[in-house]
Amino acid sequence: MFAATLLAGTLMGGLTARAENGDIAAKRGAERTVFTNSEIVDGFFKIAFGAEMRLAGGADRIRKFDGPVRVFLDNRTGAVRRSDLAAVIADIRGHVARLDIAMTGDRKAANVVVTLVRDRNELVRTMRVRYGRGRADEIERRLAPQCLSGFSEDSGHHIRRAEVILTAAGNEFGFFDCAYEELLQALGPINDDRSVPWTMFNDDVQMGFFDIYDQYILNILYDPRVKAGMTRQEIDALLPEVLPTVRAWVSRTNLLPREEAHGGETRGFDGSDLD
Repeated sequence: MFAATLLAGTLMGGLTARAENGDIAAKRGAERTVFTNSEIVDGFFKIAFGAEMRLAGGADRIRKFDGPVRVFLDNRTGAVRRSDLAAVIADIRGHVARLDIAMTGDRKAANVVVTLVRDRNELVRTMRVRYGRGRADEIERRLAPQCLSGFSEDSGHHIRRAEVILTAAGNEFGFFDCAYEELLQALGPINDDRSVPWTMFNDDVQMGFFDIYDQYILNILYDPRVKAGMTRQEIDALLPEVLPTVRAWVSRTNLLPREEAHGGETRGFDGSDLD
């Protein structure tokens, strides 16, 4: 039996295998890529703990999958979006170390189900079927989402199942922005925080691609030393060991110059040399 259900929505508001959408390319070109350790740590604590909306249970522990993540697409529209979703998932897999995530055509094998609906009206109807009218209306009142993600965790704070609802209507930028944010939130960092200006987990920020800052957040979360159920205090003690490894991975996979990889800092989180 699941111990808690937590939800996050994307309010109204990067792919290299093909010509990129112009709006996404513009966002990527303006992306900030240099962050200090303190900026990364501040965002991690604000986003990996807490929840934008919780239906049950607490949100003061690390939540994450502890095994392979398999994503099934339930397409209830005529829109051809499977290849787009597959590209998003491949991009996430390529930029998060130790995260085994892939699509599956077998719904029974999936622990993440992405439901694609036509538009926002159908999204609301789907929420009412899934969560009941009372809870769906509360979600609508508090989040007014264009898309939605949520997960259920067990008593050890391992995510056992996640669900994402995306809408096919709208422009390409909106679809990719929703797909990235909701899939990433379904992996554990489900809180939104407007005080962190560099993250897509901020209702005032739209990206449309997997930005550098959020790669730091997800790579800290899925470092094998970070365990489901850990407290803020346990993570704080662990970060001096984890952060240099995460910086090296993000630097290598994004071909960042040395000064960007180190955030302009010459020493590690704990004062030790990063070299």
